[in-house]
Amino acid sequence: SKLAALFKHPLYNIPVPEVTEEDKLFIINPMEKFSLHSSGSDEWVSSSKAETLLLTGKTAYDTYPTWLKFHIGINRYELYPRQDPLLPRLLQDLATQRIVSSVQKSGGTQLKLIMMFPNYGQALFKPMKQTRDQETPIDFFYFSDFERHNAEIAAFHLDRILDFRRIPPVSGRLVNITKEIRDITTDKKLAKTFFISPAGNICFYGECSYYCSTEHALCGKPDRLEGSMAALLPDKTLAKRHSWRSPWRRSYHKSKKAEWELNPNYCAQVRETPPYDRGHRLLDLIDMTILDFLMGNMDRHHYETFEKFGNDTFLLHLDNGRGFGTHSRDELSILAPLQQCCSIKKSTYLRLQLLATQPYRLSDVLREALAADPLAPVLAEPHLQALDRRLGKVLVAVGHCLAR
Repeated sequence: SKLAALFKHPLYNIPVPEVTEEDKLFIINPMEKFSLHSSGSDEWVSSSKAETLLLTGKTAYDTYPTWLKFHIGINRYELYPRQDPLLPRLLQDLATQRIVSSVQKSGGTQLKLIMMFPNYGQALFKPMKQTRDQETPIDFFYFSDFERHNAEIAAFHLDRILDFRRIPPVSGRLVNITKEIRDITTDKKLAKTFFISPAGNICFYGECSYYCSTEHALCGKPDRLEGSMAALLPDKTLAKRHSWRSPWRRSYHKSKKAEWELNPNYCAQVRETPPYDRGHRLLDLIDMTILDFLMGNMDRHHYETFEKFGNDTFLLHLDNGRGFGTHSRDELSILAPLQQCCSIKKSTYLRLQLLATQPYRLSDVLREALAADPLAPVLAEPHLQALDRRLGKVLVAVGHCLAR
């Protein structure tokens, strides 16, 4: 296993700083019992009066569902540990847990559903909108591209292989539109959009600002539909998140260009602007840039951090559905922060060099990681080959910086 060998490599065993109580997203007493209060929010809340029967030698923590253990494990330095024993179980839960509720997620440009499980875990479901071998048409603007379910799955595994661990776990899943969406939804607006197509397939389209119409309906075969199931982060009422506008955000206009596209010295002013004027925030953003370039994702207009940790923490790499849309061309403008700032973390650079060598080739380790997903093959082969080509271009860009 190349993947197992990669994760055993010294570059993947650099210790994170010691995690203090203040570095944890949630400070809990492992003996504290948890119960669910039907407050409408369906969030787990501490209850010293909860009646919980524990097996001998077990603590209350041992009884928590996997998704809750995932939330409790988040800290200032990582979303989940490198060698996380919870990860396989969490991915399995996302792929197999019975769905008891499904409603449309509010906001966003395209249809997404919130699925709930019997243990009150929740997942974000993005349905399949195009096949593996379809490429985004060359005349499409990045902001009108489809969000791809397989891109969300592949992005999670790529982020882990790069050792960022800033994307919540994602698994593929085959969903029954009739039994797991239509028959159990309490969302009246969503319920009105189901119909049977001329081919006899069950379809629906929901409500959103892009691609929510009869012409862009999501149809099963006859009612089986692929999708990605992403573990949700803790509710924002429990763990507030700060949304940051990316300094290298695109203009989202059909003809105007952003300032960074016109000013080659743009990075100098970014370096003088908080929070990029100190700490590792700019380097973390360049990490995200490299992830996006490898995926071909041009749609990174914002990113988030957990408010509790201030400016000294990692960036959350959320919403990756517009990655892996093209394999035949590389969008070098995504690398602008790296090229203009000529900065990169040493650890990131060393890992990229490692992933360009034959024993740990990036396409090979990602192919192996994705082979375990229920929807394998997740990516068409040309996308995997494009990763190796793009990785070479990242290393060339760093080489130019070193030469300067």
